[in-house]
Amino acid sequence: MRSPGTRTRAAAALLLACCALLGRATPGTADATWTTVAPGVTYRAFDVPGLKGPARVHLVSVDLRDPRVAVDLLTPGAVAARAPLSALADARGAVAGVNGDFFHLTETQHPGVEATGAPVGPAVATGHALKAAVPTGQRFGPALPPGTDTREVLGVGVDRRARLGRLTLDGTVPTPDGRLPLGGLDQYALPVGSVGAFTSGWGEASRVRATCGTDTDRAAPCSSETYEVTVRDGRVVATADTPGRGPIAEGSEVLVGREAGARALRGLALGDRVRLRHRMVAEGSRVPYVFAVGGHPVLRAGAPLPGLDPRTAAVRSAAGVADGGRRLLLLALDGAPAFRTGLTVAEVAALLDQVGAEDGFSLDGGGSSTLVTRDPGAASVTVRNHPSGGAERPVPNAVGIFSRR
Repeated sequence: MRSPGTRTRAAAALLLACCALLGRATPGTADATWTTVAPGVTYRAFDVPGLKGPARVHLVSVDLRDPRVAVDLLTPGAVAARAPLSALADARGAVAGVNGDFFHLTETQHPGVEATGAPVGPAVATGHALKAAVPTGQRFGPALPPGTDTREVLGVGVDRRARLGRLTLDGTVPTPDGRLPLGGLDQYALPVGSVGAFTSGWGEASRVRATCGTDTDRAAPCSSETYEVTVRDGRVVATADTPGRGPIAEGSEVLVGREAGARALRGLALGDRVRLRHRMVAEGSRVPYVFAVGGHPVLRAGAPLPGLDPRTAAVRSAAGVADGGRRLLLLALDGAPAFRTGLTVAEVAALLDQVGAEDGFSLDGGGSSTLVTRDPGAASVTVRNHPSGGAERPVPNAVGIFSRR
């Protein structure tokens, strides 16, 4: 862990490099007073200059060393569903939160196919894996930094330390010709030639979109070769040539295949026994996640990732890991007219370093950027930033902070 002096020098060097690249003076962080939200949770707002103009920063600091503090994923109850962050936080009694992963917001490339609202990356809530990542070419959101993909997560482990990592789906599907690798879990896009599993956690959205596009081209046509198998209590109870929609009953799973995956599923008959096996594996770590949300890294060990965009400014949300994972920082920019130009991704990485983060993670931005806190004794949270769309955009998940008083 770096000393405060080393951190200050590193932050200054990073800011100078960023600003020299942008041809601007070094930005400074205005002093602001921290206010206590709950034990171990504090909030402040401050202004910084950016490439296109001033930006207002809303920042929550979470002390994970405090046993009264907990972090979990906020969701509307289904993967393919959305709700405003304030509603998600109030429903669970969170004391603070910020919007989460990028998601399938629009669907213009495939006429007649609806947007699912489902997030891009993996998701873990209360230690339970909700979904896996779509293929990188099927991602919605700005370009990823080189060397990163859709499996990237920010999470907190059972050791109560925040960390960045990757979560990969490991599973198999039994067919008459042997076991096939499972290509997806409750996700809006499946790899070409694969079989994906949809559970009751998916929700009511159509599963057709899972068979559209390719691993490298989100706009490619939907597959002409699909098949769907419904499994209940370990046996095949229904089949269909095209993916369906509607709720999936508890205890049931729907297998959707495309191309080679569809051909393999066609070998299953009504009454056949099918036992799925799947789990999410953390790359390079044996510590299970109790919470994880998708996005992409922008800062590692105090250094910005190579290839970060230094010129496109926008309203953004991000998170930082500080003090060796013992402190979590949640950040959202203000979308009020005076600050709507926001910051570049490179500036966000520099800002995260400046406020003490060792590692930084980009969350969804634009109209999704929202940060909430709950005043002590209040019945509901307050939206601290001004969403750039004029009102909260419904989101599929969010980072929730809880206090056990």
